[in-house]
Amino acid sequence: MKARYVRISTPDQKLERQLSKKHADETLFIDICSGSIPFNERPQGKVLLNSSDVTYLTVHAIDRLGRNTLDILQTLDKLDQKGVTVKIENLGIESRIDGKPNQVFKLITSVLANVAEMERETMLERQREGIAIAKAKGKYKGRLRGSKEDKEVFLSKYPQVVKRLKQGHSLRNTSKLCDVSVNTVRKVKKHLFDNIR
Repeated sequence: MKARYVRISTPDQKLERQLSKKHADETLFIDICSGSIPFNERPQGKVLLNSSDVTYLTVHAIDRLGRNTLDILQTLDKLDQKGVTVKIENLGIESRIDGKPNQVFKLITSVLANVAEMERETMLERQREGIAIAKAKGKYKGRLRGSKEDKEVFLSKYPQVVKRLKQGHSLRNTSKLCDVSVNTVRKVKKHLFDNIR
């Protein structure tokens, strides 16, 4: 079976760019989540990795698989072990040629996986700088001091943190795995505990 994996970060983002070359015989797997979430923890990523029917997988670009070098390479390795040929559409390269591993593919995807991770770090750094500049100018529009955010709304912003905490992960481990501050994890834990009571 031929499949196509699509990932967007938020529901308001468009799918068209990733679907522009979709073929009628492709089964779609679409995730709406951050690229920092490990591939095997995404709803459709999990289904895809556990499928025994997929033999050919197309993704528009390497960063659709993730923004973490190790996770991307582990995902590609798992797919390779299952005999799945992966095509990176914007590069026009495939992981296998005549059923054998394509060494050029391995080299290029390793480099681009690092680039995807660096892009995420750069984006987060720019965001932090932008907030610092806005704060310095008195224009930062964070939540008003003293106002309270609904617990359910707050918890819905951090589904991976909630999941890790329920699995018994420590604050620091959860913080690293979910790419959020320890204080955020602590606040999520507090809200979870309040909800249980």
